[in-house]
Amino acid sequence: MAPQKMEKLVSHADDHEGTRRDFLYYATGGAGAVAAGAAVWPLVNQMNPSADVQALSSIRVPVDGLEPGGQLTVKWLGKPVFIRRRTEEEIAEARSVELSELPDPVARNANAPDGADATDENRAMDENGEWLVQMGVCTHLGCVPLGAAQGNTGEFGGWFCPCHGSHYDLSGRIRKGPAPENLPVPPARFDDETTIVLG
Repeated sequence: MAPQKMEKLVSHADDHEGTRRDFLYYATGGAGAVAAGAAVWPLVNQMNPSADVQALSSIRVPVDGLEPGGQLTVKWLGKPVFIRRRTEEEIAEARSVELSELPDPVARNANAPDGADATDENRAMDENGEWLVQMGVCTHLGCVPLGAAQGNTGEFGGWFCPCHGSHYDLSGRIRKGPAPENLPVPPARFDDETTIVLG
């Protein structure tokens, strides 16, 4: 066989070997990636919320027995939520407050547009303002403020945090003390006339 033909055969064989070698590298790398993914998935999946936590992400609260002026405290996602049925006098007092008097002028309402102002209308659950739903956690250091049920409504008739002296009004807005923000309003809606759904 001529030397030129022999060189072509050797060159062609080298090209073929290189292609097979590349395939083996890619196949081995792909198998390793799949094995690593299979090993890591259980670790990632364990960080998802458990079924009991997912079930509690939305709760139904019957409020048919709550009289005007009364308050109900429920636990949602491990935190207290205040549900208050306000009297006409309480609504009138809350709606008479000027925005300029508020340390935090933002509604902090998950049901209102972002950046809505902290008027009582933007914090109440219904149009006439009878129902007020808010997280019962002081925005200063996370204490639970006291309200009318505990006999201490603070200087503004709403809620008072005795730990550091934060006073909230009848709309849950911070009025005095170190708390930087209004009590947040969680996602809430009426399922029917006597049931509120949180979450």
